Amino acid sequence: MGTKLRSDARDNRARILAVARLAFAAEGLDVPIREIARRAGLGVATVYRHFATKDDLLEEAFAEQMVLCSAVVEEGLAASDPWDGFRLVIENVMVVHALDRGFARAFTSQLPRSLDFAAERDRALRSMLELVARAKKSGSLREDFVLEDLALALMANEGIRTESPELRAAASRRFAALMLQSFQAKPVAGPLPPAVRLPLSRL
Repeated sequence: MGTKLRSDARDNRARILAVARLAFAAEGLDVPIREIARRAGLGVATVYRHFATKDDLLEEAFAEQMVLCSAVVEEGLAASDPWDGFRLVIENVMVVHALDRGFARAFTSQLPRSLDFAAERDRALRSMLELVARAKKSGSLREDFVLEDLALALMANEGIRTESPELRAAASRRFAALMLQSFQAKPVAGPLPPAVRLPLSRL
């Protein structure tokens, strides 16, 4: 019986996380715990037994994305050419953020406040600052670039609305290319990724 209960608890936890990831990715951080419980087919008390606070749920739901984000920045740092590394980070991080509205909001805000998430986020930001310094020193990144410019780009990127995740990623890649040209010290107008049809009627 004990093994059955432990198995049920593991299944419930996995179901809560799966539902939470989908909800936060599609709708952002404001989805309430009660709604997560309803979509998972569980009681609110069951959710709170596994995650004492919403921040706890957010941290675990975004743990994989945070590790991925840090790995992308480390890959950029490892590039022999600072601009190539910077470009790689911008392109990949913007696609990750476009596909997950919840993670985009969590990364650019102070939520969640867990020490583990904050430490990983700070590590990624420190690595990004080092990459920015290298790209400026090489003369490829404009001297007045600051991380807040990247935050602005991510906020705009989060607003991309398309009919599918694939189109959203494609639109994000084009937007990233435009942003990279504006970040260059001496912009070179190269070809952009293909344009994506967007609902201009909503403007």
